[in-house]
Parts: sequence; structure tokens; C-alpha cells
Amino acid sequence: MKFTTRALYISIFTSLTAFSAVLYTSCGKTPSGNDNDCQAIACAHGGNCTNGKCVCPSGYEGNNCEITTRARYLGGWKVAEKGTTTPAREYQVAIETSNIDAYHVTLKNVYNYFKAPISAYVIKDTIFIPNQQLEGKVIFGRGYIHTTNINATENNTLTMLYEVIDSATQVVDDFGYYSDLDGSTPSEWTR
Repeated sequence: MKFTTRALYISIFTSLTAFSAVLYTSCGKTPSGNDNDCQAIACAHGGNCTNGKCVCPSGYEGNNCEITTRARYLGGWKVAEKGTTTPAREYQVAIETSNIDAYHVTLKNVYNYFKAPISAYVIKDTIFIPNQQLEGKVIFGRGYIHTTNINATENNTLTMLYEVIDSATQVVDDFGYYSDLDGSTPSEWTR
């Protein structure tokens, strides 16, 4: 009887030791099996390395989170648009940095009307204009940048879908935001 109890304890001890060894050697390894996947990676702007790749915080992108997402939106743009109540026209706008955080921007001369800067924010390839009231009008919308290079600041196009509503008359000038309802077309910004 002693022999079987002793054999049982040895068997349990051996099994636990083997299990612990397997568990210990698997801890800390990435799916590639390399403990060092993140040792040579430096993620900027508070990014974290996971499995050898940087996971970037909002407002940053690139292999090492080194690029501010809004950078490709910044600068001057040539606008060509025709609203539901305004004739076809061309004019210049500017997108500038905002002091709020890394993904907020300000838009200047939008609608060829607003003198006050319009607040907007960028998430990846989309710029959002939250609903805001300025100079007797309400504006809101969104836009999509078309580029193949996240570093590019030239030769980009930006398709903007937005609405401007006159606060006094409630007249709506739509630029593709509700195109299914009113047949409007987006505003095209190029540089």
C-alpha cells in the first residue's frame, strides 16, 4: 500500500513539475514565439508595442506612431462646390492645427462665408465637423481624404459632405450630406 501511495505522489509531483515548466516557458512569448518582438520597437506619442507592432493612441499613426493623423489635412485647399441654394463656385480654405489635442483642427473660410474658425476633428481618413452655430448659421458635416500615402500633404483630395442652415430663415444649403433626399453633390477640396 505504501508503494502505491508513494508512486501516486511521485506521479502527481512529476505532472505538476512538467505542467509548470510548460507554463513558465510559454509565458511572455508572443504568437511568433519570440520574447524580443517589442524590445527593439520604440513607439512614439504614448503608443504601446504589442506582438512587435505599435498600437497608436488617437491622433497618431504610422509604424511607430510617429505621424500625427491630422498632418495630411493641414494647409490650403482649393474648393469647388455647388450647394442646393448657392451657385457653383471656387474659393480657398485653410485647415490648421488646434490646441485642443492631436486630432482637432480648425477650418477657415468654409462656405466662403465663415470668418470665425470652425472646429473639427480627424479620425484616420475622416474629418468630422460637429454641429456648431457661428455667425447666424449652423454647420455640420464630415469629409473623407483620398490619398495612398499617410505622409502626403500634396496631391490629396478631400470629399466634404456638409450642411449650412441659416438660423433666421431655416434655409438649408446642402453639399452632399443628405444627397439621397435632395440630390445635392459633395464639395470637392483639392491641392
